[in-house]
Amino acid sequence: MKFQPFVLPLFLLVASLGSGQPGIQTSTTPSTASASPLENGHDYAIHPVPFTAVKLTDSFWAPRIRRNQQVTIPIALKQCYDTGRVDNFLRAAHEKPGPFGTEFPFDDTDIYKIIEGASYSLQITPDAALEAKIDDLIAIVGRAQEPDGYLYTARTIDPEHPHKWSGKKRWEKESQLSHELYNSGHLFEAAAAHWQATGKRTFLDIALKNADLLCRDFGHGKLNTAPGHQIVEMGLARLYRITGKREYLELARFFLEQRGHGKDYSQDNLPVRQQREAVGHAVRAAYMYSGMADVAALLGDAEYLTAIDAIWQDVVERKLYVTGGIGAVAKYEGFGAAYDLPNLAGYNETCAAIANVYWNQRLFLLHGSAQYFDVLERTLYNGLISGESLSGDRFFYPNPLESVGKYERSAWFGCACCPSNLCRFIPSVSGYVYATERDRLYVNLYVESTTQMELAGGTIALAQHTQYPWSGDIELRLDQVPAQEVELALRVPGWARQKPVPSDLYRFEDDPTESVTLAINDQPVELKVQDGYAVLLRRWTAGDRVHLILPMPVRRLVAKDQVEADRGRVAFQRGPIVFAAEQVDNPGLDLTRVKIDREGSVSATFDPQLLGGVAVLSAPAHFVKPETTEKPETISTTVKAIPYYAWANRGLGAMEVWLPQQAAAARTP
Repeated sequence: MKFQPFVLPLFLLVASLGSGQPGIQTSTTPSTASASPLENGHDYAIHPVPFTAVKLTDSFWAPRIRRNQQVTIPIALKQCYDTGRVDNFLRAAHEKPGPFGTEFPFDDTDIYKIIEGASYSLQITPDAALEAKIDDLIAIVGRAQEPDGYLYTARTIDPEHPHKWSGKKRWEKESQLSHELYNSGHLFEAAAAHWQATGKRTFLDIALKNADLLCRDFGHGKLNTAPGHQIVEMGLARLYRITGKREYLELARFFLEQRGHGKDYSQDNLPVRQQREAVGHAVRAAYMYSGMADVAALLGDAEYLTAIDAIWQDVVERKLYVTGGIGAVAKYEGFGAAYDLPNLAGYNETCAAIANVYWNQRLFLLHGSAQYFDVLERTLYNGLISGESLSGDRFFYPNPLESVGKYERSAWFGCACCPSNLCRFIPSVSGYVYATERDRLYVNLYVESTTQMELAGGTIALAQHTQYPWSGDIELRLDQVPAQEVELALRVPGWARQKPVPSDLYRFEDDPTESVTLAINDQPVELKVQDGYAVLLRRWTAGDRVHLILPMPVRRLVAKDQVEADRGRVAFQRGPIVFAAEQVDNPGLDLTRVKIDREGSVSATFDPQLLGGVAVLSAPAHFVKPETTEKPETISTTVKAIPYYAWANRGLGAMEVWLPQQAAAARTP
């Protein structure tokens, strides 16, 4: 693991807002402009480059970020007003009559997550009208807070008759269903983002008041409740980074240490230091593993790392979908048994995909290995963005890998955690592209962009030119460089190294026909891969160009034989993109009865007019005609496939990611 003494404030581990915001000047919140508040000397060795320091100019992510601000956030805000979520705060503030008006006690968090996403978005594209709406919402939230810092509308509205999940006393049912601490966690995340984005203290003061209440109520000799739905641990660690208040970090660790007295569902089956297997609700789990990573990094706790490393290995070896989704079982939205990865019934909640990105980002910051970004990228380009329509206004809660034509996106949900989570995640994507470690610059994702950052030896600025994910042709131009040697570490994705995932859960059935190549100023250099990175150490000159070519043939993926749902089947991948056959592109074909030709050549063409511009695959196949004869006729045909993330954008219809390649896997009339 790579622990390192803290050097610069690392405000945001996932969205990476970075330093430079106004300091806080109260006794409980020392200025971040002064010496580092992290007095124990531990932190992540690797620092993500703040997303505000990376300008995306591509045609894949930049439009999604704009659409998030122009379409998704306004829709989500309107839904919060229309469905009574805002009214709950007004009622808690005694400004409107009536009972708690929504279904779940965690509905408060939808507002927090939208504020968080809007705060990120405003850093990229200022919008005075949106900022004013957010300021109004924050003021309403503040008026709903009780004098001692308690903020939970499901109780405050009518303390004598709180939500049925909440219990008669504060925190009484926290380990079950009340979600009081879950609400606090999202409050902390959003308030930190808002302060770092705007410099305004309004929301941060609300969060700190609530965090101080938690410190008074929980701890050794006080309440020792384990949070029912994790995220408060991540939020407390984030407030600690801003304020330097040690109690916040200690409380995060305290909450983690309370586990081991309950059920698998909320990862309460064993003390966290003893856990070695991913169990229970997938979102809760990945949020907890992320919180463990934060606490481990900030306290130098090797036992926490041993636990989450083993759990990660369990996931990538036995419980990860080819789309990067996690949480196969719909009944409890969580991890199933080893290799239990059904396609039609696969759950793969959108929030779980987002949480999986958070967790893998942190493991990279701890270990510096590309394998974590191999998982992160797979999730990001497939099972995460599949959760939102291309128009930005309709959503998936689960993300199955097969449909019989009855599954479609929704405009909103009663439990709306996924749309609001997308609101906060999408604007932060550029914070995953680069990272630094002393005089090393990591290039983890390939996106047309420009950036400038500080290394130990000085400033480096570069421009990245690529049409990724449709092309693996990548050029980096160094526009400003330090006066000493610098290492560039370019990730060579696992899919370009015959390793689709960091385990044997999936493998490529075919062999590559081209090799990865690397050149500096048009001169070929030997490709030496260390921990998944092509590392180039030299004294650079402004204007130098690095050219990396990642060949993108269509690859056939097969699953380990223990994955019964995928036995005899094949999936297609090109670059980081996993493909799916959708009924609309294959009229007249029963996708469950086609048999992909094992020897046939699969072609890819880019269609700029289809689904916002996508690659389309054509795979030779055979199809058993359904006529009821003694000897059904088999005809040759072609199956077309589009990127999985883009399915269900053209109405109802069947869909298959894993297509039959052996006769036993195909249905017969």
